[in-house]
Amino acid sequence: MTNGNELSLRYGMNPHQKEAKLTNGGKPLPIRVLNGDPGFINLLDALNAFQLVRELRHATGEPAAASFKHVSPAGAAVNSPLTPELAQAYGVSGLELSPLATAYARARGADRMSSFGDAAALSDVVDESTAKLLKREVSDLVVAPGYTPEALDLLKQKKGGKYLILEIDPNYVPEPIEQRNLFGLTLQQERNNAVLTEASFERIVTENQELPDSAKRDLLVALITLKYTQSNSICYALDGQTIGIGAGQQSRIHCTRLAGDKADRWFLRQHPIALGMKFREGLARAEQNNAIDLWLEEELTPIEQASWEQAFEEVPPRLTREEKREWLNGLKNVAYGSDAFLPFRDNIDRASRSGVKYVVQAGSSMRDQEVVQAANDYGMVMVYSGVRLFHH
Repeated sequence: MTNGNELSLRYGMNPHQKEAKLTNGGKPLPIRVLNGDPGFINLLDALNAFQLVRELRHATGEPAAASFKHVSPAGAAVNSPLTPELAQAYGVSGLELSPLATAYARARGADRMSSFGDAAALSDVVDESTAKLLKREVSDLVVAPGYTPEALDLLKQKKGGKYLILEIDPNYVPEPIEQRNLFGLTLQQERNNAVLTEASFERIVTENQELPDSAKRDLLVALITLKYTQSNSICYALDGQTIGIGAGQQSRIHCTRLAGDKADRWFLRQHPIALGMKFREGLARAEQNNAIDLWLEEELTPIEQASWEQAFEEVPPRLTREEKREWLNGLKNVAYGSDAFLPFRDNIDRASRSGVKYVVQAGSSMRDQEVVQAANDYGMVMVYSGVRLFHH
């Protein structure tokens, strides 16, 4: 429950951590619970996710959405028209989508496996179109600056009336100094107030200097997403949305590989075989997503194969490695962002296999010359942002 200055939570990060609450130093909270009963992790996701979409909205001028899981985004996007193929891959064919709903469809469609049971964040007042889309997906909470009456009524029906609906003040400005308690000790730092705009891309260091407006938008999506992704982190973005995020790895190349593999899977899900799959009647969308994901595996055990085949009316043919590569050769003009400098050229070598054309990184590595040369080898455009965006 809340008294305006304090919000009691179900429990902390785990059910046995009973004492949990949200406070603001005795001042009124900028967030209200309109429905449901929040937990500690719910608020970690909601507060990080809303900062991300608010910054995307300010940076691009477009409605923005994010889909968070375990304090990192599974996907983030701004409004951009969907192709028929993307609409089908995202499961929204035939739906009338507002700009805000389109942004959420893109954010959730970036990695539908990871977005299962997500925290959805929206930059604008949630309209009926967005509420209808949220209502049909498996989601744990939504946070936004407001809701139309129709949208709020729809969302209150979700999860048997227990869906967590949070309303946040979009104009709230935190104190410049933030604190965190760890092991009984208090850490203090200045908040990360780095503002990311197109001006962040002025220092182009490669031979190729062509940076179109569409690439600047995608690089902004990547960088702002990284600002709220657990480090180390790498983000691939295209057409106003993330298509692959690698979060929380101890090695940057592993982030690049993880995010690149997700970007590849995102594109392979648009293959004609994937779009034409005939699932057995009654198979839930989440189970369909799982079946498509297994279809992309190199091989399955006999037991996995038998279980997988039960998802379909007609079992689809599997792609060979060569057929996958041929399809992935059509993935082009991808933006790639790093939350810090790139220490070795291996990141660029791997990124090139997932259609990367535009790169933004902090710069100032001991091997900058080697990394820039790698970008030149592939005809990429590389930008130094000059800012590190670690997030922990």
